[in-house]
Amino acid sequence: MLTFHNEADMIAFGEKLGKALESHSVITLTGELGAGKTTLTKGIGRGLGIKKIINSPTFTIVKIYEGDKTLYHFDAYRLEDSDDDLGFEEMIDDDGICVIEWPMYIEDLLPEERLEIEIRKNEDQSRRIIFHPVGERYVKLVEEVCHD
Repeated sequence: MLTFHNEADMIAFGEKLGKALESHSVITLTGELGAGKTTLTKGIGRGLGIKKIINSPTFTIVKIYEGDKTLYHFDAYRLEDSDDDLGFEEMIDDDGICVIEWPMYIEDLLPEERLEIEIRKNEDQSRRIIFHPVGERYVKLVEEVCHD
């Protein structure tokens, strides 16, 4: 678990995480609206060498960014109760990096191994990040990025 007191620190951590990600990685982000899911994704994108501004794909469902690796940024919030085939499986199976906000709405499409990140807002407006790595590669990733 990590605590961040400002947006800049959260982005800096996301950048560190992005630099450590291997191809074909899946990260899920959960947390209430405004918790910082997209903020963390901005940092991940920076770590992947993405120069474009990263913002929430709420209305487009997925945005694709090119950098050192491709970033697929999903916002599955609007997919609750949807059975549409939107081609997500191909993106998730690609060599790029998938960051999925609101993953509970596409749970059946998620790979068994992934890094689940929960972001919680504290009363003082700081953010707590709780890691739930699923699979040995993600356990090692969390150890690497959480310890200097």
